[in-house]
Amino acid sequence: MVPSRLFLAGWQAVSEGVGRGPRPPRAVLGPGRLLPRLLSLGRADYAKHQEPSRKKLLSEKKLKRHFVDCRRVLVHGGRGGDGASCFHSEPRKEFGGPDGGDGGSGGDIILRADGQVKSLSSVLSQYRGFDGEHGGRKNCFGRNGALLYIRVPTGTVVKEGNTVLADLSRPGDEYIAARGGAGGKGNRFFLANDNRAPATCTPGQPGQERVLLLELKTMAHAGMVGFPNAGKSSLLRAISNAKPAVAAYPFTTLGPHVGIVHYEDHQQVAVADVPGIIRGAHRNRGLGLAFLRHIERCGFLLFVVDLSAPEPWAQVDDLKSELEQYGQGLSERPHVIVANKIDLPEARAKLPELRARLGPTAIALSAVTGENLEELLLRLKELHDHHVATELQQGRQPLQW
Repeated sequence: MVPSRLFLAGWQAVSEGVGRGPRPPRAVLGPGRLLPRLLSLGRADYAKHQEPSRKKLLSEKKLKRHFVDCRRVLVHGGRGGDGASCFHSEPRKEFGGPDGGDGGSGGDIILRADGQVKSLSSVLSQYRGFDGEHGGRKNCFGRNGALLYIRVPTGTVVKEGNTVLADLSRPGDEYIAARGGAGGKGNRFFLANDNRAPATCTPGQPGQERVLLLELKTMAHAGMVGFPNAGKSSLLRAISNAKPAVAAYPFTTLGPHVGIVHYEDHQQVAVADVPGIIRGAHRNRGLGLAFLRHIERCGFLLFVVDLSAPEPWAQVDDLKSELEQYGQGLSERPHVIVANKIDLPEARAKLPELRARLGPTAIALSAVTGENLEELLLRLKELHDHHVATELQQGRQPLQW
């Protein structure tokens, strides 16, 4: 039995928390019935806040809608402030002279590479910089317009027409997309010996206006290349924490994905799944040139072939041909051949002929069962170490994730 004075103490605490306003209708139930009700509500609210939020997975169609690797942007720098035309006036000083200040300059628009941004979907179609303030009396200059920064992913190429203006390949790289206009001059600026009372002032200049094309080239150490339904997405899910869409029926991935492979020495290797490679992709067939540019920055390649196909060894020649016709030298980069789907009986029977045609270094594995994934991870680390050593020998800083 709980003493009644405990209920009275709880009732007084609740009454003090309510304040001087009208009591809620449930207060008439009495302290014996109110206290358990408040405690139960508190436990429910606590459990509600402690429940982890469940994020709904995006479908492949929505993933394409969220991932944007090309954007046309209209940028307009801020306008400069106007100069002021006024004269100083105070008692016993009849001819104080001109004291109109200059206007402030318009703000620039600057593109800044940010490693936390992975897509151009957050970039708007047009931007306008901040205008400068007008000049004022008593030689007061207007304030300059603030700088407007646009965060873009690392690896963004800035173009105007067919001319490449900037390549923001490192975090923190900046490019002035549009400069602000110059501020106007006040009449104080035009004071001269032959003109002691100028009334002339100039308006602020408009900012620079440009139409820029932003293209994203995925920054990754390795590029995973293969025809549709070769199992690239399943392989990326097996070796990293990336979650590209996979299913039991054939379909084509609509956007590139980047997965990070972690090793015991805290080394990280970024692997990009580049979709849209089909015969004739260099002529803009299918997805065509939309994602071929993501391979340009990869230091080495993974050619993924479907070992259950009628002639899997022919896929490697077709892939190299498409890459070479898109960009000279792409097919000659360090690479490893990955024969996927070895868990299928018809695929395992073709493995001897595949190695006879392409060499014994081809890695046969299964992304579904995990068979022979360790050999791929070791080979991937060797290629990464060789790539880092080559970059350092040429005086370039290797990509860090």
